[in-house]
Amino acid sequence: MSISSESYLKSLFGLDNKVAVVIGGTGELCGAMAEGLAAAGAETVLVGRNEEKAKARLEKIESAGGKAYFEHVDVNSKASIQALLDTVLAKSGKVDILVNGAGVNSPTPLFDIEEEEFDNILNTNLKAVLFASQVFGKYLVDRGEGGSIINIGSMSGIIPLSRVFTYSATKAAVHNLSKNLAREWAEAKVRVNTIVPGFFPAEQNKKVLTPERVASIMGHTPANRFGEAHELIGATLLLASDASSFMNGAELVVDGGYASMTI
Repeated sequence: MSISSESYLKSLFGLDNKVAVVIGGTGELCGAMAEGLAAAGAETVLVGRNEEKAKARLEKIESAGGKAYFEHVDVNSKASIQALLDTVLAKSGKVDILVNGAGVNSPTPLFDIEEEEFDNILNTNLKAVLFASQVFGKYLVDRGEGGSIINIGSMSGIIPLSRVFTYSATKAAVHNLSKNLAREWAEAKVRVNTIVPGFFPAEQNKKVLTPERVASIMGHTPANRFGEAHELIGATLLLASDASSFMNGAELVVDGGYASMTI
């Protein structure tokens, strides 16, 4: 009996009857990823601080036939993240996929950065990932049905970049944390992987994208362009779906060839 290509691809990458929680889903990159998850069949929860920013994305998802809703969270509060899980379980009945995508950046030089600013970046980029992984990871492990956690890393977590040392340090820690969690929860079939975007213009990095820096980035990117948010969807669906059932602790790079180029 033959199977259509559409049915075959759906059997690999389809997310029907899955529930995906996207922390940072009100942002440009994770918002596009949320759209992709919803288009693949998952009921998708866009999580952030600003419901107004989520409205256009929710309308787009729903107009395409997807199911999605917004939930507020303070990523720096473990209690708030626990409340988020409780709310999603009450509304959707379960969680299968978590995307950890909250993040902030800063071009403040090493000798000038104040402790308050450093702590804010550390808390948002790293501690928030830890809190969400603790809360949602425990739920997934205790449930005993597996699940997928996708953490958003950065090329600067692999190759330290100038002018964003705080961001680079926190993202390197996210990469390391992800591998540790992947090892810890593998027997429970809870997979933890990292998507590593190259250069994608977004709200958090606009401050550092000066004309000189853009020229330097393009000179180091074989594709000779920035990535577009929708180009993260394929990697997201791979890691969220059963197509990646034997991928764990992986760093999936989406960078236009940046990491492959030296001189």
